[in-house]
Amino acid sequence: MTDSRKAIVVLTMNTFAFTVCFMCWMMNGVLITYLVDNGIYRWTPSEMGWLIGIPVLTGAVTRLPVGILTDKYGGRIVYTALMVLSSVFMYMVGEANSYESFLVLGLGFGLTGASFAVGIAYTSVWFTKERQGTALGIFGAGNAGAAITSLGAPHLLNWFTNNGDTIEGWRMLPKVYAAALLVTAIVFYLLTHTKLAVGGVSKSFGQRMEPLKSMAVWRFGLYYFLVFGGFVALAQWLIPYYVNVYGMTVVMAGMMASIFSLPSGVIRALGGWMSDVWGARPVMHGVLLSCFVCCALLIVPRMDIWSPGSGVMARTAGTVQSVGDGEIVVSTALGELRYNYKPQAGETVPEDQRAAGVFVFPTSASWQEPAVEVGETVAKKQLLARGVTHIFFQANVWIFTGLVFIVGIAMGIGKAAVYRHIPDYFPNDVGVVGGMVGVLGGLGGFFCPIIFGYLLSWTGLWTTCWMFFFGLTAACLVWMLSLMRRRMRKEAPGVLRELESETFGAVGT
Repeated sequence: MTDSRKAIVVLTMNTFAFTVCFMCWMMNGVLITYLVDNGIYRWTPSEMGWLIGIPVLTGAVTRLPVGILTDKYGGRIVYTALMVLSSVFMYMVGEANSYESFLVLGLGFGLTGASFAVGIAYTSVWFTKERQGTALGIFGAGNAGAAITSLGAPHLLNWFTNNGDTIEGWRMLPKVYAAALLVTAIVFYLLTHTKLAVGGVSKSFGQRMEPLKSMAVWRFGLYYFLVFGGFVALAQWLIPYYVNVYGMTVVMAGMMASIFSLPSGVIRALGGWMSDVWGARPVMHGVLLSCFVCCALLIVPRMDIWSPGSGVMARTAGTVQSVGDGEIVVSTALGELRYNYKPQAGETVPEDQRAAGVFVFPTSASWQEPAVEVGETVAKKQLLARGVTHIFFQANVWIFTGLVFIVGIAMGIGKAAVYRHIPDYFPNDVGVVGGMVGVLGGLGGFFCPIIFGYLLSWTGLWTTCWMFFFGLTAACLVWMLSLMRRRMRKEAPGVLRELESETFGAVGT
């Protein structure tokens, strides 16, 4: 078999194995939500956040050592061993009976998340620099495993539990996932081939860690914290989000969450091609701008707000003579004074319209209600009619899902763009650099659900997760733009001065 055919086989098996591993890595998002939703366990939102995030922690912190092992021993043996070991912990989840056991076993099967570091390094050694972006993008499409779990796991749980009649049937889900890991490991080992990175065996540990001194590694890591960590977190968090905010079943919530996770995973291949053709930096710039705008729109929560509005006050002291529909008459030393007020014309949004209509923007209404009675003595500046303002924002589920879909697409493209940088900057250290960037991205997937849980507990607002992403995206944009400005000042100072002169000159005039 020629090297080109071997490369295609390796890429195919890498992508398949990564899809299966990602399915397993994301299992707790569905399983934990199902267990709490059905009253099997009564965990708080923050406890749920820990259980959803703990497998991601293992996948994050083990990516660096796994990447180093891949550079040294090759992806074939490391990938196979990782899947076999993970299948043991996954199987044992089916026997768990306590919060602590779910935590420990989640740490164990979370090793599946380190498969990304193996696949990145193992794929890179089989393709030339010009084709690495596309190849890594195709491999990264294995992120679609999150959507497979979001769609399939709720149906499997219903099947195993006979739609809730035999609730202990949930224990079959992790055992089926364990079997999938084991079978994939065997097929992977039989069909793939061994190939090491250039100089991979001869490097010392210190030499392998040398690239981590570069600030570029940490910049890529911050980007990946957002686009990958955010993807992992939302792929799981959106299920309880839809259940609680929109009152959906776990099955329906899983289907809606897959609208985010499935395209985001699949489009990563397109992101790799775009990065090859247009360059990783401009692609990443577009990704950050898209996330920034969409998260800003998603911040506004579903709401029904009643607030004080503009009222009517007495211009002078007197006695209330009458309170009519839209008019209050006050007898004063100067004679009768008539004060007009705006009565309520009807409901802001009737209940039947709330259920059937699609309201894109907030809807509001203001009116005034009498605050005095006939015969009451009032003082100057006393309130005669209080103002009432009612604001209704539907946060329509389809508009919400459309914005989330755009965020998912942007994150999918961004994941490929981040990793397209690495072979250019560190061609002989893809394993260790990709591992460290993967660690930081994986930590995003771990910390974000926990942060979401605490933010929800503190504020009672589900949209605080979008507030967090808005701030994080802004930080990434500031770092990217400041770096571009420094480079332009160094490499083309005349161009920068000309642009600044045109910009500020236009503002000044």
